[in-house]
Amino acid sequence: MNLARITIFVSLLLVEFCFANNGNLDISAFGGKPNSDIAKALSSAWTQACASTTPVKILIPGSTYQMSVLELKGPCKAPIEIQIDGTIKAPADPNTMKGAYHWLTIGRVDSITLSGKGVFDGQGANAWKRNDCHKNYKCKGDSMNLGFNFVNNSIVRGLTSKDSKTFHVNVISCNNFTFDGFKVSAPNNSPNTDGIHIGRSTNVNVINTDIATGDDCISIGDGNKKLTIQNVVCGPGHGISVGSLGRYEIEESVEGLLVKNCTFKGTDNGVRIKTWPNSPVKITVSDMHFEDIIMTNVRNPIIIDQEYCPWNQCKKQNPSKIKISNISFKNIKGTSSALEGVVLSCSSGVPCQDIEMDNVDLTFNGAAAKAKCSNVKPKIIGKAPACGDGVSAGGS
Repeated sequence: MNLARITIFVSLLLVEFCFANNGNLDISAFGGKPNSDIAKALSSAWTQACASTTPVKILIPGSTYQMSVLELKGPCKAPIEIQIDGTIKAPADPNTMKGAYHWLTIGRVDSITLSGKGVFDGQGANAWKRNDCHKNYKCKGDSMNLGFNFVNNSIVRGLTSKDSKTFHVNVISCNNFTFDGFKVSAPNNSPNTDGIHIGRSTNVNVINTDIATGDDCISIGDGNKKLTIQNVVCGPGHGISVGSLGRYEIEESVEGLLVKNCTFKGTDNGVRIKTWPNSPVKITVSDMHFEDIIMTNVRNPIIIDQEYCPWNQCKKQNPSKIKISNISFKNIKGTSSALEGVVLSCSSGVPCQDIEMDNVDLTFNGAAAKAKCSNVKPKIIGKAPACGDGVSAGGS
């Protein structure tokens, strides 16, 4: 037997041994070594796991690895768990990502678990220097750390996303998907680095999660239903935002959101709904409830902004067509870094309806914070700031 055949034979034995060990596949059996690019090894392990008719766990042990752009695709035949205990680093040079939307994409799978104490390090500092999406309508964004497309009945638990080049996590068209004990870590000067973005998904849960980043901690796009955000700490960042909505013609309504037992520390916003003026679509935002929330030195603790137009990237001659209704803010306490702790700026075309504030206790420099409202008449229960002279008729 020549040397090449011996090498192949030994490699096959290693893979078979690793797979036989309680159904686990260690990437070392596929050539995944510390301080090397493990994309090929992880892809090979995934191919084998995806073909298995019994549950499989892929192991990435505690060490430091490199990884180039990778996509893991289903459908697969049985549940798969990827346990990451090491640190995986993306290429520091954003140009080497070759325009990839995500660094790691997982798509069209059912029952996948990502677990462990590992870190996905996007090494985003070089990308942040050239990112102008906050002021350039036609900017070209760099790669996000993690993308989940058409992923169902799955969970991400215990892992950390660090210094992504743009968004940390992008969740699109998923169902029954949970982040538990997840962590996002990036400095407050990292532009366009939303922690978790959710779009066109149902029953997504973000629980027991700590997010520090340079943009929205959690951003909720169009087409979402039945989302739960609970026991989340946000800061630094731009808060938890529904939207922005109404910028594009193909958007869908958003219905059903619970944000509960969350803490905001030094963020630009707390809980926010934002829609663009002059919107080309008529969709709705409804059944959203924010409760049991602590604000610490937050600039806009509660805000509905239906004139959202950053850097004047839009025309304001027509009001937003997005209808906002059945929204409640309950048991929200803490400090505002601005006098107006509550801003409800609703559309003059479709005023907000069924807005309720119940026990909202916010202070600014030791005194009660104020509320500024337009095109809405919120229902006040218990202690809450009353709207000032800006209240307009037409809402309820």
